[in-house]
Amino acid sequence: MDFRTTCEETKTGICLLQDGNQEPFKVRLHLAKDILTIQEQDVICVSGEPFYSGERTVTIRRQAVGGFGLSIKGGAEHNIPVVVSKISKEQRAELSGLLFIGDAILQINGINVRKCRHEEVVQVLRNAGEEVTLTVSFLKRAPAFLKLPLNEDCACIPSDQSSGTSSPLCDSGLHLNYHPTNTDTLSCSSWPTSPGLRWEKRWCDLRLIPLLHSRFSQYLPGSDMCRQNAFQVIAVDGICSGIIQCLSAEDSIDWLQAIAMNISNLTKHNIKKINRNFPVNQQIVYMGWTEEREQDSLQDRMYTPKFLALRGSSLYKFIAPPVTTWDWTRAERTFSVYEIMYKIFKDSDLLDRRKHCFGVQSETGEDLYFSVELECDLILWEKAFQSATFLEVERIQCKTYACVLESHLMGLTIDFGMGFVCFDAATKAVLWRYKFSQLKGSSDDGKSKIKFLFQNPDTKQIEAKKLIALFIQYHLVTACYAKRQFECAENAILTTDSWVLGSSFFWLGQQSNMTESCHQQLWLLEIVRAIEPCGKCDKIGQHGRPSGSLSSNPYFFIL
Repeated sequence: MDFRTTCEETKTGICLLQDGNQEPFKVRLHLAKDILTIQEQDVICVSGEPFYSGERTVTIRRQAVGGFGLSIKGGAEHNIPVVVSKISKEQRAELSGLLFIGDAILQINGINVRKCRHEEVVQVLRNAGEEVTLTVSFLKRAPAFLKLPLNEDCACIPSDQSSGTSSPLCDSGLHLNYHPTNTDTLSCSSWPTSPGLRWEKRWCDLRLIPLLHSRFSQYLPGSDMCRQNAFQVIAVDGICSGIIQCLSAEDSIDWLQAIAMNISNLTKHNIKKINRNFPVNQQIVYMGWTEEREQDSLQDRMYTPKFLALRGSSLYKFIAPPVTTWDWTRAERTFSVYEIMYKIFKDSDLLDRRKHCFGVQSETGEDLYFSVELECDLILWEKAFQSATFLEVERIQCKTYACVLESHLMGLTIDFGMGFVCFDAATKAVLWRYKFSQLKGSSDDGKSKIKFLFQNPDTKQIEAKKLIALFIQYHLVTACYAKRQFECAENAILTTDSWVLGSSFFWLGQQSNMTESCHQQLWLLEIVRAIEPCGKCDKIGQHGRPSGSLSSNPYFFIL
């Protein structure tokens, strides 16, 4: 692909566009900070007030050398008129502003040739005499298979021989019926054209796609089948770019990454503007398009576009971006951030041919499966869930749940500053208390039974505490624990790889009688470089990665 990049936000290049059932044709894409412009070539009048051309009439005399000095392609056998494919170097200067590569020949000396085959047009031109009057109109969407050059610099080579046989996909030179005694040259004064009218081939806007809240896809709508080197962009108002085809996979990825970057920048800027009208605890962390996999396998569409937003304490799922305050009350689904877990799917966990997918599991065990287009999109959502969870746990600080221990009603307080406290609900007497740094593992049965594993600071022994939680939101336990580690970690280095699935988890589910179903295991997040408690200050120092780390865990919080 021939393109140039002037800065990070601007990109221009030539691609093919398939619009509906039409053959692909060449277009120019221009990517700006907030808009994608698709342009097609057209011929406009540039003398006086500019206007687009319909049909133009040009009269050409046969030259002593090179004949008409034109080459043509196409014909009715390809459901298009014959078009000018090359102009000789000698004729180019004289025909400048009057005849262009890509002009469709509609009439020759008054004879309608719109629906004539290629060879028939060649025969008409052979018998046209010394002077031929062409009625032409620029073919804006010339099929790509004609391989027409984009400008007039590509010239045909003059010849003094007959063209012989011709082919609709090869250039047929119009240097026919050569007469060596004819030395007349082509002069502008001999053309019956309107005085002063000059024409120019230009790139004209075909479609404008605003990028704010727009989405793009490499996949066939609703499926997991990826188009080869092609994609489409759909604006928030439904305007579609059509299928944009690139010459290589690298070109396609380059365009997608550039478009994704501009959409992301616009989204972040828009979030800042919207957040001015929201209180601190209702700020938007991130929002954007995903595609949700339908759980019903009988559906015609495997995937449906969904707009997700992390705002305040909630994850919202919309069918369209929220614009007004009222729109936020009309979400398709809403989840509390501390009641969900987020998972990035590895290649071995993917359900189909879509590559970049993540899951959200609610406290009730409901699994939602989402797909995004690029790895950079996945990273953005990863950081968004990290930030949203961090902020929500910081806001909650402390939460108490009703539990049952040996048939007695108990209370379990999870305090961000103090850790875990279990007390008798009637007498308020504290039964046990542990700091976050003492929590070494935990598991649950996916319903109500919970098991915590704490390390005794004096004996260094592991002490198991089992409870039956009546209404506990166990995901919050994980979030609080992970945030506590994040806060206490000294000089922790956060990278994308450090927080992906299985990077550093400690699983103790196999040490209990709990089920190993992915909905009944709990994985506790450990910071990659540091997990051992100091003992003196209860902070977490950099003492290496725990030996129990595994790489096949289900859901987790990213912090």
